[in-house]
Amino acid sequence: MARDKGRDQASRSKQPRADKRPREVFVFTEGEVTEPEFIEFVTGHGTRAQQGRTVRCTVENQSAPSKRRKPLPLVEEAIVKWREVERAAKKAKLKPTDWNWPQVWCLFDRDQHEDIPTAFSRARQAKLHIAYSHPCFELWRLLHYQNYTSTFGGVCDSAADRLKEKPGFVQSYGSNVRTVSREDAKRIRPGQMLGSYKKARGFAQQLSAVHTGPDQTQWDPYTDVWRFVEEGLDVIDY
Repeated sequence: MARDKGRDQASRSKQPRADKRPREVFVFTEGEVTEPEFIEFVTGHGTRAQQGRTVRCTVENQSAPSKRRKPLPLVEEAIVKWREVERAAKKAKLKPTDWNWPQVWCLFDRDQHEDIPTAFSRARQAKLHIAYSHPCFELWRLLHYQNYTSTFGGVCDSAADRLKEKPGFVQSYGSNVRTVSREDAKRIRPGQMLGSYKKARGFAQQLSAVHTGPDQTQWDPYTDVWRFVEEGLDVIDY
């Protein structure tokens, strides 16, 4: 059968030019609630680094069981995804130096995981991106209220409890709310973060400067979630 040249040309014309394609960002999160809601918050309220660019962010493991939400399994699944994404990007004529070259991120915490150095090593070899928090993501949320440089001893509940004590945090769940459970406190409310990004980033960068050793399990406290916000989501403020 002869090729339908008109149809071929129409099909090709619908494909966006490489420099006009959105940046595709694929994320694997340890948390089932907080991190996905944070991503939704940032994409909905963030100030873009450059207008006219489009970022499409997808949480890839929303239905994953708990055993697959630990750092090393996250990285292993992300590597499989990255191979697929990289092939598609090259086919679309994108280059690693392009702003919209796709990204695959893993967001995970120290908690009590023992395979973190291995997860970092494998991610580095595969050219994956990591946003890491020690002891947990709640530290990043806490930095929107205050600086914090003392050790948590790897105990996430301590960070979560300090977060709940911050003025206005509990009331962000309702003006008449007086207490909030740990489970409910995992849910993101805009009032907890709006207008405080640059302050939180500054505090987090100070922590990053202190913790530079080869063993990430010793980086207490530490968070570089701001890198995911800026380098992944192309957001510079919220």
